Amino acid sequence: MTQGITVLGIDPGSRVTGWGVVREISGVASLVDCGTVRTADADIAKRLGIIFRGVSDVITTLRPDVVAVENVFTAKNAASALKLGQARGAAIAACALHGLDVHSYEPTKVKQAIVGTGRADKQQVAFMVATILGVKKPSWAVDASDALGVALCHLTLRRYEKLAAR
Repeated sequence: MTQGITVLGIDPGSRVTGWGVVREISGVASLVDCGTVRTADADIAKRLGIIFRGVSDVITTLRPDVVAVENVFTAKNAASALKLGQARGAAIAACALHGLDVHSYEPTKVKQAIVGTGRADKQQVAFMVATILGVKKPSWAVDASDALGVALCHLTLRRYEKLAAR
């Protein structure tokens, strides 16, 4: 009996952090759960605490084996990039607290693994994520869809690495 692997994908954001948990058994991925951590209009310190606590709660509840997180893309201004990096750091710190390995992926790498092109738009990624997971009418937020894409990217690249090692 194959035990499988459970991956927590994270799409960090200072106001909305998406998360998605996918389980793969014998090469077949299935949705465990997904959602968002919303920080409302709190100041940045409070937002980081909310992100840390939210990600930690997901880990405690769903017990992933590994984490895949999207890298920070180049923001339009330095202040936005800094806040995004801080949000990513809060999420990663929660993962580290639970002793989980964290793998980082560029947004273009995620899009390429899921859609086949690194320039895919959010709707294309969302469509392919739902298709791969066999969900006919997804009701999750775009941020959760992006997080599921990161988790699926990790599983895809993990499979390729295993094949290359043979």
